[in-house]
Amino acid sequence: MDGRITMNFFRKTLWGIAALSVLTACGSFVSQYVLGMNPCVLCILQRLSVLAVGLAALSAAFFRQSSAFGRTVCALAVSIPAVYGAGVAVYQRYIQSLPPGTAPECGAPWTFRLRDWPLFEWYEPVIRGFGNCAVPDYLLGVPLPIWSVLYFCFVLLLVWFGWFKARAVG
Repeated sequence: MDGRITMNFFRKTLWGIAALSVLTACGSFVSQYVLGMNPCVLCILQRLSVLAVGLAALSAAFFRQSSAFGRTVCALAVSIPAVYGAGVAVYQRYIQSLPPGTAPECGAPWTFRLRDWPLFEWYEPVIRGFGNCAVPDYLLGVPLPIWSVLYFCFVLLLVWFGWFKARAVG
């Protein structure tokens, strides 16, 4: 019975991560379309990483987790986009810490890069943004890349805590 409860805990952890990802993505869209913050290329990469974490967690919640191998695959599937997103956020914060005029360019906006791809009209609102990566935006006095790092680190802590708890019993 304990193994079943623990596996349910890991599955609930994955559902919680998926819900947290939805809320985080919604916050990203609200900040862009309601508050008027213009995301940069690196912000869009972080948004896509949040969506990938949520999709991986949702998929993993439906995956069979009766074995340690299955739970490990699920934990890794959630961790990979989280680590990537945290790396992008740390890099963006590094760019923002450079003296004005010395920061490298972010690159062309995603809408420019992908405008000729199929179904562009469908996903264009997700990748729209022309902001400058070197100019920080703040929420509650904290730069947005720091919030991203906190989100990704929290996801990593949650998924691996659930994995260790399931491993200890299972």
